[in-house]
Amino acid sequence: MPSARHLIPTALATAACAVVGSKATASSVDSDWYENLAKPSFQPPSWAFPVAWTALYTDIAVTTAAALDELEPAQRRRLAVALGVNLGLNAGWCWMFFGRREIAAAVPVAVALAVSSADLVRRVGSARGGLGVALSPYAVWTAFASALNMAIVDLNS
Repeated sequence: MPSARHLIPTALATAACAVVGSKATASSVDSDWYENLAKPSFQPPSWAFPVAWTALYTDIAVTTAAALDELEPAQRRRLAVALGVNLGLNAGWCWMFFGRREIAAAVPVAVALAVSSADLVRRVGSARGGLGVALSPYAVWTAFASALNMAIVDLNS
């Protein structure tokens, strides 16, 4: 288990991201606007999103905290910055897609989030390979979310 010194800040950061993202999402996810969007056949059921995101945010907080415990100070600072950028992109996508309902403009944010998530996996894995493996579902999910966003744009153009 990671030290409280790193787990508390990473847990607070991911929780803040979740709250900010949820604020944007809540206003649209049950709306006529979202209901009327054409969605691809590979769209997961609505119940899957909060389940997946709860698990992923927990994963992010724990694995990054554990990596911060093991990294040298310079690498620790770079990981902390990468985490902040990643969580900003994460919440920013929610605001672009759901808050502003700009589904096409959300695509580059989703792609940047997927790239940032892969980089986060790489950084966490540099501390200990198993941590990178543990965080890899986040990179897979954000890549999937990018494809899903692109498909929604395509179907609604």
